[in-house]
Amino acid sequence: MTAVEVPVDAEPRTRGRVPRWADWAAQATMWCALPSGIWRILFGLGLPAGFTGSMDPRHGPWYMLPYVLALTAVSETVAFLSMGLVRPWGEVWPRWVPFLRRRRVRPLAAIIPASLGSIALMLIWTRLVFGFSSSGDPEMPHGAKAVILAACYLPLVAWGPLLAAVTVAYAIRRRRYG
Repeated sequence: MTAVEVPVDAEPRTRGRVPRWADWAAQATMWCALPSGIWRILFGLGLPAGFTGSMDPRHGPWYMLPYVLALTAVSETVAFLSMGLVRPWGEVWPRWVPFLRRRRVRPLAAIIPASLGSIALMLIWTRLVFGFSSSGDPEMPHGAKAVILAACYLPLVAWGPLLAAVTVAYAIRRRRYG
């Protein structure tokens, strides 16, 4: 039996060169979602985060921890999907995906959801994060705890614009190279 030589160039590559800034921006989307996820998990574990009254996690329902764990997992998974816009698996379905394996991903199948997602992220997080500071709710955190909360959620404001930029780079590259 003879050994089959695998060419050095056998690694899958994207069609056309991915701009370095787009790769960094796609990676940054995952980092944008991480601080708020960590904060949510600590909140779900009962960390005294400065909330009082009905918003205090110690007085919350039994499903608070599973809820924040699931929400954080979904957020990180969605943030990770932006990597598909700069990786080969965003152009050709991976072999482990049933029925679609090794078929080309139609550009609009990635561009439309990513565009809608970036718009939704900008609408949700910009309004929510900047609403923290203007909230006069006495049950919300104040002082240092409010600063920590804002610092953990502030990166989410960048998630939408970063995803939009990566989506535009993907659309341009796929239009040029297929």
